[in-house]
Amino acid sequence: MVVGTFLFAGLATAFELIPPWLIKVIIDDVIQAGQTQLLAWVFLGLCAAYVLRNLCGSMRIRLNNGLEQQVVHDLHVQVFSALQRLSISFYENRPTGEIMSRVLNDTEHMQRIFVDGLEEIITAGLTLTGIMIMLFMLNWKLALLALVPIPLLVVGAALFTKRVHGHYRAIRKGSAELNALLQDMLAGIRETMGFNRQPYEQERFDRKSDRCRQDTLKAMYLWSYYSPGMMLIGSLGGAMVLWFGTAEVLQHRLSVGELVMFISYLALFYVPINQIHSVNHMLQHALAASERVFEVLDLVPEVRDRPDAHVPVTRLRGEVDFHRVGFDYRADAPILTDVTISVRAGERIALVGPSGAGKSTTLKLLMRFYDVTQGAITIDGYDIRDLPLAFLRSQIGLVQQEPFLFNGTVRENILYGDLLAGQDEVEAAAKVARAHDFIMALPEGYDTWIGERGVKLSVGQRQRVSRLESAASSSPSGNGSVYRSPV
Repeated sequence: MVVGTFLFAGLATAFELIPPWLIKVIIDDVIQAGQTQLLAWVFLGLCAAYVLRNLCGSMRIRLNNGLEQQVVHDLHVQVFSALQRLSISFYENRPTGEIMSRVLNDTEHMQRIFVDGLEEIITAGLTLTGIMIMLFMLNWKLALLALVPIPLLVVGAALFTKRVHGHYRAIRKGSAELNALLQDMLAGIRETMGFNRQPYEQERFDRKSDRCRQDTLKAMYLWSYYSPGMMLIGSLGGAMVLWFGTAEVLQHRLSVGELVMFISYLALFYVPINQIHSVNHMLQHALAASERVFEVLDLVPEVRDRPDAHVPVTRLRGEVDFHRVGFDYRADAPILTDVTISVRAGERIALVGPSGAGKSTTLKLLMRFYDVTQGAITIDGYDIRDLPLAFLRSQIGLVQQEPFLFNGTVRENILYGDLLAGQDEVEAAAKVARAHDFIMALPEGYDTWIGERGVKLSVGQRQRVSRLESAASSSPSGNGSVYRSPV
């Protein structure tokens, strides 16, 4: 696709260089020399050049768009894949809306470079090269005059780039914060209504949105000076060429047709320069977004498989031991210190203590959402850090204190624990959990859509469906053992 894009871009540029030369033939040969028999051929040549230029342009766009969308798709997949392998601490330290902004909004701004920027850069580069060759072939003196504004354009672009990049970083950060605020507000809409805090939330959103507006306007104001200024400098170059070119014509060192052809090429010469300025503006936006995207791609998970991690040969029985375990989220605030627990297979235990004592943290350590800072946790004598993460978590059915259900049907949520389970297994598990009757009473039974986070179900119903997910993950087809915590 890249080769095809370059090929058709080159052909389109070549056909675009033909019309100014044909206009010169009309002025010098047809009008002034009276060779009227050439007029029909010149007209056909102009039509053919325009048709072929646009056909090649169409093929270039098709190939380039295919390439761009494939790159964008790959980027989305890689960012999502990176999020899947990151540790739980990444999510607990960042708002959900901010993470969503990186996956969707920031990648969208990156894709503009591929969708619009790459195409314009290729076209502009080839057009500049072709026109420069034609200008120097026509009149090298006038060609040098046309290049006089180029250093000023380069300096202007460098100054603009230096100033605007910081503004775009602020824009992307502000957009992510606004997205996070919106997600938080929507998730808590019931609380907002219950406490009559709509005016308060409106004021918060207005303030954050206005901040984003101000950051964006700072960048736009810079562009309002930069873009017209660059066009003005380019126009001065054209004016100088016209001034000295007219003198060349009056001194009979240049024909009228050659001057018109030179001016026509010069008009085409500054178009791609303006395109490059626009791409630079777009590029700064994309670079600010890409910093946030690649920050995710480059993050190394805090909890990951050891190089020598392996699956045990025998099936796990389920004996869990905490050996003098210590853990802290911050070095100055230890959560667990010198904790030793032994749980035999089939035994049920309850962790009892005040809020913040570390009950939930204990379960997080068992699931390896975090790694212990001291001691070790073993299952059947295997240090859980020596087991592959996917295997360890497949052996444990965890029922959270606050159940989470996905926006889908009851059946889809139950199957989340074991995607290969059949309907009979789903119903059998539901009957054991005493959920089958209330599920069948729903409008569409197991195919009832339960809404985001299961809002269409009661709290007790959500807990039972969540428990069914856990049971499915530890069913015989899931080949696992269950550790349920009353936390």
